[in-house]
Amino acid sequence: MDHAIASIFWRRLDRQGHDACALWARPDGFELAGSAVFEEAGRPCALTYRVDCDAGWATRRATVNGFVGTDPVEVAIVRDPTGGWTLNGVPQAAPRDCVDVDLGFTPATNLLVLRRFALDVGKERPAPAAYLAFPDLRLDRLEQHYRRSGEATYDYAAPVYDYAATLTVSPVGFVTDYPQLWSAAEHAP
Repeated sequence: MDHAIASIFWRRLDRQGHDACALWARPDGFELAGSAVFEEAGRPCALTYRVDCDAGWATRRATVNGFVGTDPVEVAIVRDPTGGWTLNGVPQAAPRDCVDVDLGFTPATNLLVLRRFALDVGKERPAPAAYLAFPDLRLDRLEQHYRRSGEATYDYAAPVYDYAATLTVSPVGFVTDYPQLWSAAEHAP
């Protein structure tokens, strides 16, 4: 039986916008479901997303639907059992062998790798992800790294974007403080 684990509401720090997300337990895994509403280059954006994971937090599929300005967005991302990825049915070479999807417009998907790794304090791991770049909606490989620096903090780095920061997370794994980008307005356990 499906049941909700937690939900969160973020406010964007670098521009106008918000994101609301819920984490659900399913009989065979987990699902993130949310909606982000924000401005991108003067255009209103409204995107609804779902990410389906197996019981070990490995991404199986993700969808993104909505609009950017007057342009519709319909994205389907699928990870096959051999480690390959497709974007709207087209095989993608760049993220081959990545386990996690990272949707570039929301902080929600950081939870997936944090839950999958379950790092002890002081431990670290590279975490390359199949990254849905926004606003161009292409699927790339994103090299990133996580080091658990405290009970509720992770040192995070994405060198290609010259971004490094200490992320604060809730007990469930949602990022509550993503410096310069997102801050949780409220969340429920």
